[in-house]
Amino acid sequence: MDVRTVSISATVADGPVAFGKVARVTTLRLRPEGPADEAPVARVLAAAFARPDVATPPEVGLVEELRHSPAWIPELAMVAEYGGEVVAYALLTRVGVRTDRGTLPALALGPVAVARHRQRLGHGTAAVQAALDAATELGERLVVVLGDPAYYRRFGFGPAVRLGLTSPWSGLGEPWQALVLPPSASGEPPPPAGEVVFPAPWSRV
Repeated sequence: MDVRTVSISATVADGPVAFGKVARVTTLRLRPEGPADEAPVARVLAAAFARPDVATPPEVGLVEELRHSPAWIPELAMVAEYGGEVVAYALLTRVGVRTDRGTLPALALGPVAVARHRQRLGHGTAAVQAALDAATELGERLVVVLGDPAYYRRFGFGPAVRLGLTSPWSGLGEPWQALVLPPSASGEPPPPAGEVVFPAPWSRV
């Protein structure tokens, strides 16, 4: 299992005090999910996407369905673990791009979720970056996402329309985004334009 770590500096009030507080460095573990993570991941998703009109957010079912579908790539289901607790999750799964050369492989990012008590601490950003790094190592070239441009541009995402990529969400404008991952050693060209086709579970979100 590929485990990545990120050191996080946290200011706490316990321990020897200097100027009233002391900085303690803790570690965020980033790794692909395992079987024991399925329930903790579901809890993080349920809390992050909670809505008053549904008992269980559809994102929970989406991940469960994708997990048992051909779109699932185990190395790209990334959890962030802090103090032995799963606190963030970022998922990349297979989609296709219909082009004049046939349907070519790409990835969709999402859902991305962070436990409510650990939000705004960089855990989600770390999980997304770890997933993107793992995708690059696997030789993937293209990732699409539907989300807040202000958040996703930090990873290099930009409007998917600039790459000529369409989808059922193209009409939403800027939230429909894409990222071309660093090229392989072969120096292959950017992915071609086309229609991004999502697997069936996405139609139920």
